[in-house]
Formats: sequence, C-alpha cells, structure tokens
Amino acid sequence: MIARHHTDSADPELRGYALGFASAARIRASLDAYGDLFAAVGVATDDLRPYGEQAAEEIRRWAPALHRELVAMAAGAQLEVWRLGLVNARTEVLATVGATAEGECSTAVYVGGPGAPHAIQTWDWHQEFSGTKALIRHPSERTGEVRLFTEAGILGKIGLNSAGLGVHFNILGHAADGERIGVPVHAVARRILDEAATVAEAVDLARSAEVSASTVLTVVAFDGRHGDAACVELSPAGTAVLPPDADGYLLHTNHFLDPRLSAGELAAPTASTYARLKHLAGHRELIASTDPTRWTELLDAHDEDGAPVCCHPQPDLPFHQQWRTLLTVRLDLAAGRLRCHEGGPCTAEEGAWEHF
Repeated sequence: MIARHHTDSADPELRGYALGFASAARIRASLDAYGDLFAAVGVATDDLRPYGEQAAEEIRRWAPALHRELVAMAAGAQLEVWRLGLVNARTEVLATVGATAEGECSTAVYVGGPGAPHAIQTWDWHQEFSGTKALIRHPSERTGEVRLFTEAGILGKIGLNSAGLGVHFNILGHAADGERIGVPVHAVARRILDEAATVAEAVDLARSAEVSASTVLTVVAFDGRHGDAACVELSPAGTAVLPPDADGYLLHTNHFLDPRLSAGELAAPTASTYARLKHLAGHRELIASTDPTRWTELLDAHDEDGAPVCCHPQPDLPFHQQWRTLLTVRLDLAAGRLRCHEGGPCTAEEGAWEHF
C-alpha cells in the first residue's frame, strides 16, 4: 500500500511540520535517490545547494503559503530547507543538464459524454523511487479538500480537490529549459489544486509562474453536471492551452503539441512519446467507455505492441536510463477520489486499485 498522510489543518506550517515528521525516512530516501540520479546525469555536486536555495526562494516569491509549508516540512524532517527545495526542483535540476526522458507518462481524458470526465494516466519513473510514493489529504481554504499523489518531500503532482478540479502531470523538454531554476513545476501543480476550482482559474495560475523547465498539466473539471478540460503546456518559452478535440478527447504524452512551442522540442524523433500518443489516438474510444476497466485497457500497451505506454525496465541499461510504470492513476471527479494502482496497467486488475 502507498504511504498515506492526512491532516485536518489548513495551516501550512502545522501540516508541513506534521508531514515532515511523519515522512522523514522516506524524504531522506528520496533525497538520496535524487542525489544518485543527479550524479548519474552529470549535475555538479557544488551546484546542488545553490539550486535548492534558488528553488525555495522561487516558491517563496510565487507561493508564500507553500514556502511556509516547505520550511515547516524541512523542520519536521530535521533537514535543511535547501534540501527540500532541491527535491521539489528535481525537474528543473535535470533540465540544467538537458537530461531528457525516454520513458515518462501518458495521459488520456474524455469529456465528450454526460457526467464527470474520464481521466487516467501512467506515472513512469525510475525503479529506485518506488518506495517514495505518497498519498496526501489536506484541507484547503479555497477548494475544500485536496487529495494528491506525489513523491515524499515534493509539494504536489497528480490529484484533485473537492471543488471538482483535477490535475494530471507529464514532463516535457524544450530548448529554452534549464538556464536557471524557476518556479518548480511540481509547486505549480500543487497550487492549482489548492486554489483553482475551474479550468480557467487553473490556467491563470499556471500562466503566472515563471518556470525554467517544461511540463504539461492536464486540468480536468466537473461542476456536478458538465465536464471541462485543457492541456496547459508550460515552458520558459511560453504557455499554450490546448482544448479537447471536437469529440471530447484530450491526449498527451511527452512532447509539445502546440505548434509554436514544438519548434523548440527536445524529444528525439525516435523517442517513444510519439508512438505512445499514436497508440492512444488509435484506441481512444476505450477512454469514452463508462467502464473504467476499458480506460486501463487503453494504457495496456508495451514495446512489442509498438508503444511502451506500460513501461518496464531494461536490465542491461544503467539505472537512470531505465523506466518503469510505478503507478496507474484515475481521477474520479464525481466521487472526489483518486483510484491508484501500484504498477502498470498490465497488472491493474480491478481489485488491485487503492481508493483514496
């Protein structure tokens, strides 16, 4: 079972300290694993503390409440604040050395039918981070209750709130990435969950962040009657908002879809992201089904199928080049719950899902 933490406090300092205290061992494990990853891709050791300090400062400027939570989390875990800043900026730090991902995540959303949107994604990362997964629940003054999946020590990633808004998360790579440490994209995802109830509000928040690494946040909303969604592609070169197509489908992997931003695309032409998106598009009717098991079926494709949507490591490669689908997650916006499976879609029997 994924580690869980629940707090009833809306005070950033109280919940941050409690989370840091309860998760200290897993936060330290996350920091150790990221230290190994940064070394493997060529990030200079002397740069780590300045990067962490800059990340914490960027969070302070853009989201003071999240910075208060970060500082308190560091105190609870008995760590220096810059170390928590560093792990929250893991995407930004990797971007400084151009460490692009061959694996990574695939997201599918459908808003073309009645009721709540259908929304599912894989979370692909390195096996070494399988023990740092966390499910966190806390109140928000603006959006009710927030439920999210993240990595230990990182403020946010994938989740939803009781105002009816959810966020999926996929990393991108752009030629403009990595010149500095900007607002961490994981903090952007978290602030949206804490403060946005509509897609428009989420877009406004995302646009306000000066990022230094690229990502796409697929924002999904349900007001009790109608669904809405958009992919928000964030980059130092600008922000693009992509609506669902005419049939209500919204699909994304790990390359830019906006024509202007795609001019700076870092993903190689042979990267799996293109084959994965093609697979999703070719089988997209599965996400329109009212049976969520069909949504999982959409993501159950491997190398031998021509698209490693469900990702498994290749033992002959070094660890930082190996990818595994560590989590499959659905957003149940009607119920206000996450449905999570520890592992890839190929092992996601219906009874194997955690409801959070």
